[in-house]
Amino acid sequence: MKYSIIPVTQFQQNCTLLWCDESKKAAVVDPGGDIDKVVAKLDELGLTLEKILLTHAHIDHAGGTAELVKRTGVPIEGPHKGDLFWIDGLAQQSQMFGFPQVETFTPDRWLEDGDTVIVGNETLEVLHCPGHTPGHVVFYSPENQLAQVGDVLFQGSIGRTDFPQGNHDTLIHSIKDKLFPLGDAVAFIPGHGPMSTLGHERQTNSFVSDRRG
Repeated sequence: MKYSIIPVTQFQQNCTLLWCDESKKAAVVDPGGDIDKVVAKLDELGLTLEKILLTHAHIDHAGGTAELVKRTGVPIEGPHKGDLFWIDGLAQQSQMFGFPQVETFTPDRWLEDGDTVIVGNETLEVLHCPGHTPGHVVFYSPENQLAQVGDVLFQGSIGRTDFPQGNHDTLIHSIKDKLFPLGDAVAFIPGHGPMSTLGHERQTNSFVSDRRG
């Protein structure tokens, strides 16, 4: 599996193309906006878009979803149904954060912990990792030792929990009990900022490092 990170919106959210190198079929993870840039990258790389994957439904991650569906007709998979209220509130989110008005949407498939999603010939495991939002999911490729973690974990930080239905203790549980057991060697693409590895964060991240117990 290969990937390309495309920072979008004023929040520089890491919209990501994931694709199967054999089939050239791709998924767009978290198309928050700037859909022209996303489509241009797909064309540049010669990829066929197969689906949209959503980690969660904050506007910088999901705001461009309806537009991308209009252009391509591909299905939406994710997030977990716990984020339905965030999808229903996209118009309010756009006003609150100064985004262009966006359309709401209904995922073609809500995801649960333990589900899998297919991109070309690649299989991603789904981990339900609430805390930042109640319906947040992570996409993990065991074969490639790569995870798309959205806003659960960052290099040196963790996701915010001060939004509606966020919960700090739940987020810490998601990181320590869902992500860290995947293994220190797993590289992850966060929702914002540079990539890191789970091992590096387990050792050095002041919010969740082993030193905190």
